[in-house]
Amino acid sequence: MKYEGKGDKMAIKWGVLGTAGIAQGCTIPGMQTAEGCELYAIAGRNETKVNEFKKRFGFQKAYVGYDALLADEEVQAVYIPLPNHLHHEWVMKAIEAGKHVLCEKPLALNALEAEEMFRAAKRKGVQFAEAYAYLHSPYVASLREVIESGSIGTVDYIETAFVTQGYEEDYRLHKEFGGGAMYDLGCYCTTMMLSLVDSEPTFVKACAEFGGDDVDFNTAGIVRFENGVRASFNVGMIFGKGANGRFDRLYIHGSKGCIRSEVEYNQAGELSYRVMTNGKEEVKTVTARQNYCLEVEQMNRAIEGKGELLVTPEFSLRNAKLMDAVLREIEY
Repeated sequence: MKYEGKGDKMAIKWGVLGTAGIAQGCTIPGMQTAEGCELYAIAGRNETKVNEFKKRFGFQKAYVGYDALLADEEVQAVYIPLPNHLHHEWVMKAIEAGKHVLCEKPLALNALEAEEMFRAAKRKGVQFAEAYAYLHSPYVASLREVIESGSIGTVDYIETAFVTQGYEEDYRLHKEFGGGAMYDLGCYCTTMMLSLVDSEPTFVKACAEFGGDDVDFNTAGIVRFENGVRASFNVGMIFGKGANGRFDRLYIHGSKGCIRSEVEYNQAGELSYRVMTNGKEEVKTVTARQNYCLEVEQMNRAIEGKGELLVTPEFSLRNAKLMDAVLREIEY
């Protein structure tokens, strides 16, 4: 069911399962400004918190318990920001309820779970996507344009890093909840590699430092692709409280030049990176809207049959298989 949104445009009625930090600080604010999006219902386990979200963000309905929201026939699409170990269960329930689903990354704890979820979505005829907001940014499109232009020649090496502060207490510190640096941060690096390399991995090697509830705190890996491109990544939840909050890096080497960037994953605003060719440096600048807004708008277009998902099932499955290979390497 649709309703008349701003102007004469139709909007999708969205429900949100959970009151996680990424929902509060990133995705729901993006939904508020996204074209074609109605914040219809919020669900959580804590009644006080759910009602606070309803008032703060302007949801029409608040539910205590996720099943109650899924039973609401007015809800067309569901965003799931639950801890990683709950993704499979609630994605499957949402799909069975006939809802379109946008699920936080990583979609699943392994490729087998992801395959089951995509099969269910296809059977029910609903849109189902993994939430990598940054991939919707014009920044990533600009990187691809530089590569495809041939200005840096043939790409032969990619390096990327994503390191953040550590946590005193968080689901990320518990293995049974799908915690750890690789699940939380490494999936950004692997998807960046796959978005820039049109080839399949043939060699993966990784190592990790473990701590807390036996989760990986600091993980590094190397990948070689069938077309000869090599890549490396480093992710960690290791900075202290007094340090800078995070470190992001991307380096793309080609036969004629390179790209250097310190743009953060999911960053919005005026974003600049450097292209080095023939001993000269060119600064490329792109303007990116809030990435989570862009992600939801693309999902809405796919639901309405006016566009395709940018993060396709095929892409998510490629990434899930690469993640599996890394996790096997670190024996996680």
